[in-house]
Amino acid sequence: MPPAPQTRDARTDSRSASILRFAPLLLAVSVAVRMAWVFLSPNGMNLVDLHVYVDGSAALLSDNLYDFTYAELTPDFPLPFTYPPFAALVFFPLHYLPFPVVGVCWTLLTIAALFLVIRISLELIYGAAAREPRWTAVALTWTAVGIWTEPVRTTLDYGQVNVFLVLGAMVAVRSTRWWIAGGLVGFIAGIKLTPAITGLYFVARRRWKAAVFSAVAFGLTVAVSYLTIGPSAREYFEHLLGDASRIGPVGSVWNQSARGALSRVLGHDVESGWPWLVAVAVAALLAFFAWRALGADDRLGTLVVVQLFGLLISPISWSHHWVWLIPMLIWLVHGPLAERLGSKILAGCWLASTIIGVPWVLSFFQDSIWLISRPAVLAWLGAVNVVGAVAFYAWVIYAGRLSPRQPDDRSPAQGPRPDR
Repeated sequence: MPPAPQTRDARTDSRSASILRFAPLLLAVSVAVRMAWVFLSPNGMNLVDLHVYVDGSAALLSDNLYDFTYAELTPDFPLPFTYPPFAALVFFPLHYLPFPVVGVCWTLLTIAALFLVIRISLELIYGAAAREPRWTAVALTWTAVGIWTEPVRTTLDYGQVNVFLVLGAMVAVRSTRWWIAGGLVGFIAGIKLTPAITGLYFVARRRWKAAVFSAVAFGLTVAVSYLTIGPSAREYFEHLLGDASRIGPVGSVWNQSARGALSRVLGHDVESGWPWLVAVAVAALLAFFAWRALGADDRLGTLVVVQLFGLLISPISWSHHWVWLIPMLIWLVHGPLAERLGSKILAGCWLASTIIGVPWVLSFFQDSIWLISRPAVLAWLGAVNVVGAVAFYAWVIYAGRLSPRQPDDRSPAQGPRPDR
């Protein structure tokens, strides 16, 4: 007798299995193309932000960290060292190495860190089952695609630290030991302030020890800075902290925060005025109700909700800060709402937007990164990430009201054990 015809689901599973078998090759090709860009493109080794980390930290030797600027490849905007002084201590050893070696290693390690971010994202959804070979293949496939999303692509272009910070936060929330979880968040917040928002995740998960120790660990980074490089620490914490204008042009389309979007729509920098305060209040309400709509054991969903809130309320959230879109996409595609049509549509829209790189496209239509006013259509298109984050919150709230979610029955992730 001839074999029975395969069902539609069986054929789909067979095609998926075939794709996953080629996942290592797909990633290898993706990395090879990226490295070809690095070595063959005239701009492939620009890595301007990595230059700031390396050369800026070397300025510690002459005690002028916050007077340093890098302008060799950015004459229209000399780039200052804008991170906390503890970051300079962390980056300082890099200036002893040849910059091309640092650049290549930084690029490859960023890609490796992206794979780990994706691997942990899947583990937060599926638990121990995510360590099976098929999920490793899924993580490899996501990494191959993720390299070409705008946040990761621009992180690689600039030699930014974002993927490492996201990985630090992911490892922190994965750990059940309060001192590791809190210590990691405090450490990465000492390098760049934005990951401090992860402390809200510990509050949302009622991990009080981790939340408190993250603040303590950050305080220790500040203390170390004052003890080792006191003048630079005083300059940063007593004079420069909170000065958004020093970080860059708030109204540039590259700034995908709520303040950036509102400024472009209204035609002037809203600063911390009432439009921004209203936007922060709305974002806080949406984030709160989205969190309440999640299942009790949805750790990745909770983390994404918190991090999107941080990106919205930060004065400046460059497009390369939005690496958290990768865990968000994984949650939409693999999480508890994955079978819902709304999740598929939202994931498709976000993936298309981030692969195209809408802020990158719009950057060709702004005459200067310093000009805020622009035609209305460009202003509203430039709010793409803000609108997308609001849509994500709205969908989670709506889907949660329709059917409160339980842990995924297919491969439930284990809820966090008490802090140890």
